[in-house]
Amino acid sequence: MLSLVVGLVAGGVGGAVGYQFASGGSRVASVLDLPVPGALPAANLPAGSVEQVAQKVTPSVVQLRVHGPQMTDEGSGILLSSDGLILTNNHVVEPAATGGDITAVFQDGRSAPVEIVGRAPSFDLAVVRAQGVTGLTPAQLGSSSNVRVGQEVVAVGSPLGLSGTVTSGIISALDRPVRAGGEGSGQDTVLDAIQTDAAINPGNSGGPLTDMQGRVIGINSAIASLGFGNQVGSIGLGFAIPIDQAKRIGSELLHNGRATQAILGVIIPAGRPEDGAAVVQQVTPGGPATAAGIQAGEMITKVNNRVINSGDALVATIRSYSPGSTITMTVKNVTGATRQVQVTLGSQQVGTR
Repeated sequence: MLSLVVGLVAGGVGGAVGYQFASGGSRVASVLDLPVPGALPAANLPAGSVEQVAQKVTPSVVQLRVHGPQMTDEGSGILLSSDGLILTNNHVVEPAATGGDITAVFQDGRSAPVEIVGRAPSFDLAVVRAQGVTGLTPAQLGSSSNVRVGQEVVAVGSPLGLSGTVTSGIISALDRPVRAGGEGSGQDTVLDAIQTDAAINPGNSGGPLTDMQGRVIGINSAIASLGFGNQVGSIGLGFAIPIDQAKRIGSELLHNGRATQAILGVIIPAGRPEDGAAVVQQVTPGGPATAAGIQAGEMITKVNNRVINSGDALVATIRSYSPGSTITMTVKNVTGATRQVQVTLGSQQVGTR
């Protein structure tokens, strides 16, 4: 059970709020007697304000309550249709994937059981559908292709079960390789993430990160935490899956129940940025890297114009492309000589219902 302790802060000014009396004994009205000004109508909220974004986006965000055989969890989701199609994180619904139940709670107070349509764990994305509902408000999806560092953003979700919570901040960085399960999780789920300082906490996962027009540009998915015991919360380092990637994966999950992932055909050790490049440990025979002449022991330092400074950066970058994309890679061999090669990425089916 969540316990919230709310403190009252009092100033150091003595006395009470009340009437003042002039020297002649006449009463002077205080602010307590003044009429309350009318609230600003929603239609008149300042364009591009957090208030306007909240009014637009909040009805399109749902709380997901998940009960599985081993654990109970909760998160958020984004409405894709008026009849209950929802995009969320895989890690939100995964506890109930092999048994259990999921309930969607909508902003108008309704709730409905949810079934899983498809999951893509390597992208930390899932599509689910609430049953027997109509008249919902789908979100407006934007594009992550033109987002900028410093751009203002809004996050909406259900942190710690507090549904409809709105926070704001900026985009702190782009193309940030993040392991969704933390540093010990390996490369099964490495996100090519948008970083934001908008407050994101447990329960925000699967909710939207929007621009100031209320268009979804990312799916909030992970946070960095100082990790003192069980104290996990926002320290201003939140990460969202770019919506352009989420749209492609979500569409494939909706129509096929599975998704596709671009592959290079190499094995890269997990590495930190100080390694300065992605070292090719092994090349898959017959794969795209072999066709491009890349060899074991060489280092990949760039993909197109993006600098690759670790194994995780290469994994995240390759997964950000669609299968069949042609990219230019900068490769350094063991003697230090560099060359550029063209690689057409292969395809691998991922995900499950």
